[in-house]
Amino acid sequence: MSFSKKAVGIILLTSLLTLSFSSCNDNSKAPENTEVTSDADKSSESPEVEKPKAIEPNKPLFTDVFFADPSAHVFNDKLYIYPSHDIDSGIQPNNDGDQYAMEDYHVLSIDDFNSSCVDNGQALHLKDVSWVKRQMWAPDAAYKNNTYYLYFPAKDKKDIFRIGVATSTSPTGPFKPEKNYIQGSFSMDPAVFTDNDNKSYMYFGGLWGGQLEKWKTGKYDSNGAAPQGSEPALGPKVALMNDDMLTFKESPQEVSIVDENGNPILASDEDRRFFEGAWVHKYNDNYYLSYSTGTTHYIVYAMSKNPKGPFTYKGKILNPVKGWTTHHSIVQFKDKWYMFYHDASVSGVDHKRSIMYTELSYNSDGTIKPIN
Repeated sequence: MSFSKKAVGIILLTSLLTLSFSSCNDNSKAPENTEVTSDADKSSESPEVEKPKAIEPNKPLFTDVFFADPSAHVFNDKLYIYPSHDIDSGIQPNNDGDQYAMEDYHVLSIDDFNSSCVDNGQALHLKDVSWVKRQMWAPDAAYKNNTYYLYFPAKDKKDIFRIGVATSTSPTGPFKPEKNYIQGSFSMDPAVFTDNDNKSYMYFGGLWGGQLEKWKTGKYDSNGAAPQGSEPALGPKVALMNDDMLTFKESPQEVSIVDENGNPILASDEDRRFFEGAWVHKYNDNYYLSYSTGTTHYIVYAMSKNPKGPFTYKGKILNPVKGWTTHHSIVQFKDKWYMFYHDASVSGVDHKRSIMYTELSYNSDGTIKPIN
């Protein structure tokens, strides 16, 4: 090849490269924010993720599964709810509550009320507990000793309600039960309160199906009857717990609930007397014992300067809701106070209940503002 031919080839190649480079630069100078997307590109885009629905006050947390008796606690800035799990047992209702034939426990959790409530699945089942025969009713939970404790009532092999305890390293379980129920325990509705001095107390008891009236002598009497008329009403029981949180440090004693004059609330006073579902919380320097009146379907409360009482009756917190039972808990979460409760508005069946919540507020004297 001659020099002239080589020179022409080099010139042509250089021109082609220059044109190509120029073309790339022109594309890079397209107007800002202009985007061309083909139909194929559009079809490959990820669908928009639906945001979790906020949890509204006084609306069921779930409508497709039934939980009741919510015990709410805050662990590590997260809200956990320990409820009973209602099922359709097919058993006809009676005063012993046989229709409430619950078999297991789930743990619910809430990051905040702008997110959904999560069912973390089964945490403990009847078949896992050797001493239990049936009816795992309203539970509660506590945290101490780097351990989470689940307290639950159930009928033993003799159909006597006892209170058991199971442990876990996680607030959602699974929970491993102790081999036997807590010695000295009886009846139902355990609620554990830990004070500022790190002492923990268990409150428990309930009439009728809860068998509290059958323990008036300190021993189980199958013929034991509830007080009547002008007799003082029965109060819940309280026991100081050992540091292991597995045993009582003392024998349970009755909690006294009195009126403004210091007189015991009477058995006939069904708007104020204790029936079941005791819960204790502390606000400022006051201890609050709240509970269900049962037959009249109120949640009411009494106040004291001592976690063991006596507690002076103060008034109603919650008016009757749909369904026979009323069971609640009160908890502080993210600088506000809330009450969790249940009703039967979704199912229309007393033993298939749904959990809800509502905000709780106090008057300047420490009394609680009623919730309608």
